[in-house]
Amino acid sequence: MFGDIRSYRGIEPDIAEHVYIDPSAVLVGDIHIGEHSSIWPLVAARGDVNKIRIGKRTNIQDNTTLHVASKSASNPEGFPLIIGDDVTVGHQAMLHACRIGNRVLVGMSATVMDGAVVEDDVIIGAGTVVPPGKHLEAGHLYVGNPMKKVRALTEQEKEFLKVSAAKYVQLKDEYIANVQSL
Repeated sequence: MFGDIRSYRGIEPDIAEHVYIDPSAVLVGDIHIGEHSSIWPLVAARGDVNKIRIGKRTNIQDNTTLHVASKSASNPEGFPLIIGDDVTVGHQAMLHACRIGNRVLVGMSATVMDGAVVEDDVIIGAGTVVPPGKHLEAGHLYVGNPMKKVRALTEQEKEFLKVSAAKYVQLKDEYIANVQSL
């Protein structure tokens, strides 16, 4: 099932097999979505002035905005948006021109800004703002506005990151099998 998929300047989204895209989602331009990922209601993703790459088994939840930064004289490569494997992006998150590693949870209404790098196995708390260019170290919890490193993740929390992604793979399979537009 696919949402509103549009090309931009002749480049169209590349969607792997076994992906769920809600019919209300809008994807434009240079976007790649890896196998078993899911894009939920009202997600807006614009790969217009740079590229968006979404890994395998990653879920982008309702009302999330995904965008990029254009190339310029001061930043010749611009900033793409790169999201790793087994990532859970909570409702109403804003990911703008940043890099998100593998097994990351981006909490509801969190914002990650241009040039920020989030390493693997990180939890970004709900409502957290990650300013431009910040680097979030693997294996930690970050919260606040602006974000602060609070503590190392427990082994249970690290395991939860995998479980969360796996649950969304199961849910997207149920949606593919059972959701019908009326």
